[in-house]
Amino acid sequence: MSSAANGHIAVIGLGPGGAHQVTPEASAAVADAKWFYGYFPYVDRLDLRPDQVKVASDNREEISRAQAALKKAAQGERVAVVSGGDPGVFAMATAVCEAIEAGPPEWRTIELTVIPGITAMLAVAARIGAPLGHDFCAISLSDNLKPWETIEKRLEAAATAGFVIALYNPISKARPWQLGKAFELLAKILPVTTPIIFGRAAGRPDEKIAVTPLGEADAAQADMATCVIIGSAETRVIERGVQPALVYTPRFLSPVQGAKA
Repeated sequence: MSSAANGHIAVIGLGPGGAHQVTPEASAAVADAKWFYGYFPYVDRLDLRPDQVKVASDNREEISRAQAALKKAAQGERVAVVSGGDPGVFAMATAVCEAIEAGPPEWRTIELTVIPGITAMLAVAARIGAPLGHDFCAISLSDNLKPWETIEKRLEAAATAGFVIALYNPISKARPWQLGKAFELLAKILPVTTPIIFGRAAGRPDEKIAVTPLGEADAAQADMATCVIIGSAETRVIERGVQPALVYTPRFLSPVQGAKA
């Protein structure tokens, strides 16, 4: 078959990593597809049938991966592009849309479905309480696709406005300094007691969740599997004795908020 009218591409969010965190909708989409494109660790999560085919690639090959998947779908195939977390949050749904916009006209006729998944900030927040209980935003610390100066401006604006901030892609071997710089910038705006949540591999056997005041936060606590949540001046910590502490951001604002302690 060569008609794109019979092809289909599903961009599937597999959640943070635990099999129990994959939604029924995502499981159904996996069962429906034949060809699977994704970053090596994500396609390796899939338990596929003999008639299903994995096409794995490296982390920085998002556009070429999306193009390859679209070419296959244009041949009339049932194709899946898999992402960790949610595919629309710093992930493959955007890359597929970019490839469609820049690609040949026939790619625009391919049936496209984006299957949502549990993104890292939601998984981490659920493990610690409700830090995203009021206004929040998500910022990627990776400067591979945007200048570091832009990231700094967004961090400053978000912290000044009182948003809780979820940091994606906080640190890597190739980018070892950005998270430390972010903490330095935020410490000039937020109280030193602001809770910082380091959530690594939420929901997986190697999960590690830690809460540290901003004044003591160490970038070495994070790696690329970590989502870092920066509380606002309103975010509170409830100590519970032998039970893990709860971190939450109230649904209401006090009359005066945002002042630096």
